[in-house]
Amino acid sequence: MDGTIVDTEPYWMSAETALVAEHGGTWSHDDAMQLVGSGLENSARILQEAGVALSTDEIIDHLTDRVMAQIAESVPWRPGARELLAALRAEGIPVALVTMSLRRMALAVAEAIGDDVFAEVVAGDDVEHAKPHPEPYLLAAERLGVPIESCVAIEDSEFGLVSAIASGAATVGVPCHVDLHEAPTHVLWPTLDGRGVDDLAAALHRHHHPEGTS
Repeated sequence: MDGTIVDTEPYWMSAETALVAEHGGTWSHDDAMQLVGSGLENSARILQEAGVALSTDEIIDHLTDRVMAQIAESVPWRPGARELLAALRAEGIPVALVTMSLRRMALAVAEAIGDDVFAEVVAGDDVEHAKPHPEPYLLAAERLGVPIESCVAIEDSEFGLVSAIASGAATVGVPCHVDLHEAPTHVLWPTLDGRGVDDLAAALHRHHHPEGTS
């Protein structure tokens, strides 16, 4: 979700910076970049080390509230994301939203996109193991009733790429705030803009027939 469908990373960075400052600490842009794509509990622990004297749950709730307030004012769509979702919906292809954000925030973004776009939502508070563990994608495929090998995952972070690749899904990396490495395990697209169902089908075919690609 974050960085792939909507670019909420600046909202998270703003919320993190304000929270650390309120507790007398300092938080740099580089600090914030280390958390991109990470699970919220891990992020909360790092914020505690930066001086935030709140519990993990308190930090997660505080950041989520601040980010949701910013989303309510303006939904920062990523180029091509809504169009690709609409194309998938028109073809009747089920889509799951897999995010490490809290479920209440994921549902708010799903609602902003429109009803029925996502057949399933798997959020950070739905899984025992956050990305980069494969559990979030495996759970999403299970809930969709589709073999993970028949799924295409779209990710913007290294944590997310590792999670998706380890799950067995065909994986497409679309960088947003951090560069993604090239490897035979996934496809890299500079943007979702102009991409359609055929492009996802090609990524899935490449996943199953890697020997046919150069």
